[in-house]
Formats: sequence, C-alpha cells, structure tokens
Amino acid sequence: MTRYSTRIAASAACAAAALVLTGCGGGGSASGGAGAELDIATLTAAQSLDPADAIGSALPYFQATYDTLIKRDPDGSFKPMLATQWSYDKDRTHLSLTLRDGVKFTDGTAFDAAAVKANLDHFKNGGGGGAKYVKSVKDVKVVDPTHVVLELSQPDPGLLFYLSDAAGLMAGPAKLKDGSLKTAPVGTGPYVLDKSKTAVGSKYVFDRRTDYWGDKAKFKTLTISVFDNETAVVNGLKTGQIDTAVLQDAGQQQAVASDGRLTKTPYSFDFQGLLFFDRDGLRTPALKKPQVRQAINYALDRATMLDKIRQGRGEITDQVFGPETKAYDRTLDSYYPHDPAKAKQLLADAGYADGFTLKLPRVTAIVGDALASSIETDLKAVGIKVVWDQLDAGSAVQKIYRDRAYSAMVMNIGQSSTDWVTDQDLVTPGTFNMFGTTDPTVTRLLGQVQAGDDAAAAAASKELNKYLVEQAWFAPFYRMKYLLVAGEGVKAVPQSGMGVPSLYDYTPAS
Repeated sequence: MTRYSTRIAASAACAAAALVLTGCGGGGSASGGAGAELDIATLTAAQSLDPADAIGSALPYFQATYDTLIKRDPDGSFKPMLATQWSYDKDRTHLSLTLRDGVKFTDGTAFDAAAVKANLDHFKNGGGGGAKYVKSVKDVKVVDPTHVVLELSQPDPGLLFYLSDAAGLMAGPAKLKDGSLKTAPVGTGPYVLDKSKTAVGSKYVFDRRTDYWGDKAKFKTLTISVFDNETAVVNGLKTGQIDTAVLQDAGQQQAVASDGRLTKTPYSFDFQGLLFFDRDGLRTPALKKPQVRQAINYALDRATMLDKIRQGRGEITDQVFGPETKAYDRTLDSYYPHDPAKAKQLLADAGYADGFTLKLPRVTAIVGDALASSIETDLKAVGIKVVWDQLDAGSAVQKIYRDRAYSAMVMNIGQSSTDWVTDQDLVTPGTFNMFGTTDPTVTRLLGQVQAGDDAAAAAASKELNKYLVEQAWFAPFYRMKYLLVAGEGVKAVPQSGMGVPSLYDYTPAS
C-alpha cells in the first residue's frame, strides 16, 4: 500500500543519465527574457512518460502534457481542473465527479467520463509504483459523458490527494494499451513534447500549446534537464544555463548562499531516519521489544548529527508525521532526548544488557560516510554493533524490498500534508511495513482515521502518532531543509505534499 523509496529509484536512474552541462537549453532570462523559456534541473530521470509510471519527484514531467482531475495549489488546497466539482456520499464510499466539457486530447479525441474510467483502470492495473494508491477504487461508473462515480471498497481519506497527484493524470484512452505513451505522451496538458529536441533519460523539451483549454502556459518552452550530481546543478544556476532547481545537499546549499542573483527559498519535506521493518523480531529478535527500539532512539545524538552532517539545515524530530498534518504534535519532536544511560538501562530491561548486532543496508546516495559513522558510533556507545552491508542502487531494490533481507534501513521519506497518505506509506502493511506488523491499538486507530468525520479522524490520527512514537515504531533523525533556487526572471514556490514544486508553481518574475 505504499510507495518505494524515491531516493533509491532516483539514484538508480541518475547513474545512467549523466548530463553534460553544455547540453542544457538556455535559461529563461538568457534566451529572450522572462516567459521565453524555463529550464528546470533535476536529479530524477523519467524513463517513461506513461501516467501509470508517474510517481514522486518525477511528476513535473507528466504535468507538462497531462492534466490531473483535481489541481493541488501550493498550499495543499484542492481546485478544479479536469473535474469541476466533486462530492462524497454519506458513507464516503462513492465519490462523484463532474467533468469539464469540451476538452480534447492532443490526438483530437474528447475527454469524457469514459476516458476517466479507462485511465483509472490503466493506472490501477499498469504495474507502476503508485498503483496501490487507487486500491480502494472498486469500480468506476460512467453516468454520462460529464459525470462519473468512483465506487470504493472502503473509505479512502487520501483519494482527493491522489487524484491531484499521479493517479489523476489523464491520457488519451486510445493510447493506453499500445505502449506509445512511454515516449509519445497524449494528454490535455499545457505543453506537447518536442521529440526532436528530447533525449530520453537526460533532457526533455516541451513546447507551449496554442490550443490549450485553460490559461496558456507561462513559458513558451519548458526544458527539464537531468543531472547526476548537485555540483553541476549549482554551476548551471550560477552561470544562468538553468533557471531553477531544488538543492538537497547542505554543502551545495552553502555554495549558492552568497549569490545575490539567485532567489533562495528554504522548505522542509523529507525526514531522514531509521525505519524498523522487523518489529516482530523475525530477523533481529531484539527489535520485537519496544524497549530496544526506544533504546535506539535514546542512543541517537540527533543534535550533533544535524549540526555536523546537515550544517544545521533542518529540524530535529522523533515523529514521522509532518507539520502540515492533523497528527503532528510539536512536543513529539523532542520525545527522545539523547540519553545513552537510559538507552543502556532499557536494553538491560529487555534482556540485552550485552547488546546485539544490527545489520543495515547502506546505499551511499542516502547514507554518506559521516552519517554512517555517526549512527555506528552512537549505537556502539550503548552496546549495539552496527554492520553495514554496502549495496548499489540496483541490488538494493532486490535485497531490501523483494528479499526482505534487513530488519531496518536508513531512509529519506517525504512527509505528506495528508495524514492518510503517511498512514498508507508507513503504517499499513506494504513496502515500508514489509513484514506487515501491527497491533490492536494501531488497527483500531487506523480504522477511526479512515472512517471518521473530520474531527474524529483528526483526533484518532493524533492519538495514533503519539502511540507510534511511544512504541518507537520508527527512529527519525530530523526533517531536512531543502533549498528551492531560482534565477533572474523566474519565480518559484514550494509545493505542499511534494518534494519538488509542481509545474504550475513556476512563473515569470515580472
């Protein structure tokens, strides 16, 4: 029910998609003034432009040529797009959508209710990483060309979010089955792909549509350029060869700090931390004891980690729910202060006074030398020996997710603005709860979050968050501060619920 690690997927893709800086298109301000061209730099390659494959930080590629049923504004609010109205029934198991009339796909076919049904079926059955997000959609009933009803097997509090995200992307129904969408997208979106200037995996060029049904795109040409490292991205920003990018590395953020020509907007999305997969102790018996998981939390010196590894760019946290959620409780950010003595006592109480060995996978793109050393040192100080198993991006997917070879892993995970999205990602059985562990309290509270009205769901979500922290289901380190950088002539704002801005979040500065 959850999505795979976008960081692993991105590092695997980027390793094969290095882009020499001189191959980038000119920036908006460098190629004829604001509004002429927008060049976005990214570390995420899109190996396919079929909406069934859309997920995570690759979404802007798809937003260029495909509209979603619902639009999500930067603040997370939902607005009409291809669907102009929507409403649930009393039981919240039927979602009725009213569709925009008169819209056509770029192949000339009409957008209608039948196209919505075909696309949702395609997304659900297409085998992509986001397919689980529409698992609750039991059937799509076509009422008439401009009305459709999504019948759900159970209430899904995240469905509107998903329909404003990858699941809501609409492609020409005639192309859904022949595989051509992977390289030749057919949508209703504001741009069309210029195949003559596009190099799949490294550079994508889109031209503004003159016959778009809505407000015309703000830039005449859009280029998304793929890089394999942030040093090259920073060089491109400083020389004006690219217009905008998100910088994650603290050192690269520092490298642009003094450049007055660049606009810098800090924001948080990912948390970094240790995810416990094996809470039943199937591979590492010690992790079955809550006291052991609590001991690991107390052993971690988060303040030093944040200071030395992230140069202070972030916020310490002990909870996986982000500040935009109803579950968030600021007091839980400091629930586990650094206390090695308490960690040792908890280990002794659990029967592990002599410690134990914890084998963890290590993908260098996620766990650098400094972070690996910090974790190893902190846990060694309380008697836990960390053994790192070095993996490349390709073998990581097989060993971690298919073989389930590890009891825990250090990961970067996005903090959604929607509580149920976090529940689906991290708490319910799925990719990041791969052993399917739960307990009666978690099951009860998840049911209340899923089926309750807004007030009841919010209360249950807050209670669930507190319980997960107390039981040490996870060991977060900190929420990481990212930096959205834009050059002269371009204005960019962060997007709620995404690690990168939506395509709609970029406008000419003038």
